[in-house]
Amino acid sequence: MANSVVWLRDDLRLADNPALTAAARHGGQIAVLYVLDEESEGIRPLGSASKWWLHHSLESLATQLAAIGGTLILRRGCARQAVLDVVAEAEADAVFWNRRYGLAERRVDAALKEELADANIDAESFQANLLYEPWTIRTGAGGPYKVFTPFWRACNDAGEPRAPLSAPEQIRSPQAASEALGSWQLLPTNPDWSPGLGSEWTPGEDGANNRLAEFFDRQAREYATDRDFPAIEATSRLSPHLRFGEISPFQIRHALRSLPAAADKDLQVFRSELGWREFCWHLLYFNPDLATTNYRPMFDRFAWDSPSTAGTAAEIKAWRRGRTGYPLVDAGMRQLWQTGWMHNRIRMVTASFLVKNLLIDWRIGEQWFWDTLVDADAANNPANWQWVAGSGADASPYFRIFNPVTQSRKFDPDGLYLRRYVPELASLGARSIHEPWKTPDDAGSYPAPLVELGASRERALDAYAALKEGR
Repeated sequence: MANSVVWLRDDLRLADNPALTAAARHGGQIAVLYVLDEESEGIRPLGSASKWWLHHSLESLATQLAAIGGTLILRRGCARQAVLDVVAEAEADAVFWNRRYGLAERRVDAALKEELADANIDAESFQANLLYEPWTIRTGAGGPYKVFTPFWRACNDAGEPRAPLSAPEQIRSPQAASEALGSWQLLPTNPDWSPGLGSEWTPGEDGANNRLAEFFDRQAREYATDRDFPAIEATSRLSPHLRFGEISPFQIRHALRSLPAAADKDLQVFRSELGWREFCWHLLYFNPDLATTNYRPMFDRFAWDSPSTAGTAAEIKAWRRGRTGYPLVDAGMRQLWQTGWMHNRIRMVTASFLVKNLLIDWRIGEQWFWDTLVDADAANNPANWQWVAGSGADASPYFRIFNPVTQSRKFDPDGLYLRRYVPELASLGARSIHEPWKTPDDAGSYPAPLVELGASRERALDAYAALKEGR
């Protein structure tokens, strides 16, 4: 029997992996390959937190493969050349992979598929990481959707997604050289800032399945009501596992059917969150430069403060470090730094503060999140930043400015989340902790507010009015 190559990318799992299933059906030995591609034009380099996650996810995957007789082959460099090399070494007559949706990635895959065909090597790609591929969901006029609600309605009208596939019970791998994972130097060393990530997360397929089971056991039945409160463990925290493909949306969607009818309201809300992920990838597919270009061109004229000025640079630094003087913003930014993750509502608050209260370009925030989030992906990160900035599709209006004090009082009334991540305020009472500048003697070394909320809000609204009026 002829051998095959399975080229893994953002699909680091054995179960519900159509490319791996196809290779098992093909017969022969299977060379399972992961390429750290930092050379192909247009592919965005991983952020620091993502590198940490990738290292541990690949370790986990290698262990899983070994348990069923296989071997994970690691190569670094140009993906095209790495795949061709492994095809030759494995004496393979077929290559299988799961589809990607960024433009640069699609170009790499298309060119490789053509080159393999010219060499009489079969190349097949599969739908694995989106429930609805972008070109299958179109408006009545045949174009892409720009608003989430009709997009998600069209997805649901398209029918129930397929059932997940089982993992192969056994595979055999051919002899092929593999690079040592440690040589890639994905882990931070000087300094090693990752202990907080290690205490918070278990990368890998087992970690993903355990997260899903825990969500079903503890949070899913109260998801709709509790998900807005950052001090409550109410969200699934599956986002980094989805980002690296350690679990598929098909597996999650299918597993939701096992929950009782009494949880239907919560499940509908959770499904819509999966839908928003799909929508973001839909946007990226049709707008490949989503991370660098305003979706709404009118924002190209927006009067952002220049990051090169000393004052703005100091504000950016304070925001990154969680030293803005607004406890909810600072708690979120410190949670991000410590754990590589941030509660979704707090992401909106911190982003709004940077873009609107500080009048700093959304791309600066997007780049920081790209580097520090373990779940940063090429679609959701920029799409959500543009949503907050008002420059994106179906965006929050620019005049909607999240007030961090109001949000704090409403969604963390007792200050539990604030006390966890801003411990210097832990001694303040439930009333004063949201506005520590009103009791400065009790706030200790905590900084005064960078800006006054009312004045900075008016400045943002004036800038938006000038944009609309063409001034």
